[in-house]
Amino acid sequence: MSDMITADLVDLDLSADTKEAAARSLAERMVALGRVTDLDGFLADVAAREAQMPTGLDGGIGIPHCRSEHVTEPTLAFGRSAAGIDFGAADGPADLIFLIAAPAGADDAHLTILSSLARQLMNSEFTDALRAVDDAAAAAALIRGDEPDAPAEAGAEDTVASAGAASSAAATVTDDATAGGDGTAGGEERPFRIVAVTSCPTGIAHTYMAAESLENAGREAGVEITVEPQGSAGFTRLDPQVIAAADAVIFAHDVPVREKERFAGKPTVDVGVKAGINRPAELIAEVREKAARGEVTSGSAPASPVERSGDSGEGYGTKLRKWLMSGVSYMVPFVAAGGLLIALGFAIGGYKVDKAPSVMEHFIWTQADSWAALLFQIGGVAFGFLVPVLAGYIAYGMADRPGLVPGFVGGSIALTINAGFLGGLAAGLIAGGVVMAIQKVNIPAALRGIMPVVVIPLISSAIVGFLMFVVIGKPIAEAQKGMTDWLNGLSGSNAILLGALLGLMMCFDLGGPVNKVAYTFATAGIAVASPSDSAMKIMAAVMAAGMVPPLAMALATTVRSKLFNQTERENGKAAWVLGASFISEGAIPFAAADPLRVIPASMAGGAITGALSMAFGATLRAPHGGIFVVPLIGNPFLYLIAIAAGVCVTTALVIVLKGMRKQAPGATPASGEGAAAQAAEQKQPVAA
Repeated sequence: MSDMITADLVDLDLSADTKEAAARSLAERMVALGRVTDLDGFLADVAAREAQMPTGLDGGIGIPHCRSEHVTEPTLAFGRSAAGIDFGAADGPADLIFLIAAPAGADDAHLTILSSLARQLMNSEFTDALRAVDDAAAAAALIRGDEPDAPAEAGAEDTVASAGAASSAAATVTDDATAGGDGTAGGEERPFRIVAVTSCPTGIAHTYMAAESLENAGREAGVEITVEPQGSAGFTRLDPQVIAAADAVIFAHDVPVREKERFAGKPTVDVGVKAGINRPAELIAEVREKAARGEVTSGSAPASPVERSGDSGEGYGTKLRKWLMSGVSYMVPFVAAGGLLIALGFAIGGYKVDKAPSVMEHFIWTQADSWAALLFQIGGVAFGFLVPVLAGYIAYGMADRPGLVPGFVGGSIALTINAGFLGGLAAGLIAGGVVMAIQKVNIPAALRGIMPVVVIPLISSAIVGFLMFVVIGKPIAEAQKGMTDWLNGLSGSNAILLGALLGLMMCFDLGGPVNKVAYTFATAGIAVASPSDSAMKIMAAVMAAGMVPPLAMALATTVRSKLFNQTERENGKAAWVLGASFISEGAIPFAAADPLRVIPASMAGGAITGALSMAFGATLRAPHGGIFVVPLIGNPFLYLIAIAAGVCVTTALVIVLKGMRKQAPGATPASGEGAAAQAAEQKQPVAA
């Protein structure tokens, strides 16, 4: 680690009072040594990683870290704060701060060294020595594990020796687990055996800290525990014999466990990676209790996709939103493909294309009308999958693959009884809930093999079908009809207000849940062969508003480039294309860096565009495409005027709001640390 940290990268009197300021202070040292090329770009990557999960750990440790294209070589900076800095740990502020910078293409050797440091942070002797050291060079040597040059560094030797002993003990545990027989001598009762997997989004720090923490807790509890850290440097798969001999499994992860099926059929505790770091003894005790009770449902009921990608302890409201978004995300490609094909069919063949006979019966290669009918009919088939796919993948998000069959069955029934989009939502939630309930039943080992292919599909499809046909189908169908009638009756000021509301929603979170609700509402209206005029107006308003934020950010970076840093100016170039293509996410980099200015400005422009689109009576049959489907839009000239108006409003507001934060005329320019603080203020507007 000698080339990763030097005395110049150590600050034993870190004066920052926020995690952003701490990261900036330590990153400036990296910039001074040429190890980071773009300070703001690197800090944006650090902030993005921090947004995924706080990097504070119990014991007074903060480990902000990331992979970044702005890092030239793997680098570690260390700061010690007397007052402590809040990094989100449950036990309070952190006084030991490690900023880890890894290049986007860091090699395995460097990442392995960083993972070794992460393991050392679980050693109290190591952290105590860091708190006692009074010289930057000595602190760097201690972190590197150098041989001590003076008695003052005696703690380093003890720490290295202790870390070596821990590694040896871990190796012993692994060797015992892989040995033949039961791994015991003299007829002693073999210890309880656990296999574990740890992983985190970056795969540098938390992954290995959780592994070390679990191994330490296992030794204290007298159990054999073998851990497979699935980090950025790759991972070595546990020996299948070790897994087979294990009595239980612990998953401590924030990204999906790779090849999870290897661990099926065993008592399992499934938690976030921080739980593996902060409370390993509790996890071991919990999984031992499950084994004692014979709970092995985790093998036949793996965690759902939503649970695998989320945080442990999420509320049902958050999970419900993710379940619905799971269905919507799989449905959107069918909407885009089917909608564009139908729109092209109308564009080529005219408004009577929906009356054309089946192309199976009548198709003439040289006639445009035949090709138009073909496109229209293919699009209609694609649209026919919308509700079943929505329902099937809502159930999939709740209960994984076993939810697909009852979900698709329920969605198809929703189409049959004319329950439409609302029926698909209900069918998906019901199917997922039914499968989850079945999976909680303890099943004899002899029946587990047929559960996913016979028992679960049979029982769940029967229950969902009964509920959809007999119990709730008719009320949902009536509700769907009422909503359709309401849309068809919109006119005048009501339509304009609805357009403004949809515009606000499209620009609130730029591709997030609120944006998707508005988009799904619009696409549901045109997901039929002959959508109503009101439904097509709503679709036009939604797409127009969604184009405003990225186009406005692109224009703002062009008109007043000095208000944006180099990274934002580069993002602005890409935002032209993204906005023109109706990809609202093109404005996310700007909103993430300056949400208090960018998001309100975007919402204002989106509301104006949505209202004007409805007022102009613009219509749209295609659910996507941006400017590339303008020929398919009713009143295209006025439609483009509506978009231009919203873009101008958002651009003006962003420029004004960003200009207001600039240094007042006549103020004395800051220098040194003051300049850094001012830069932090200007580049971190969230705290302004």
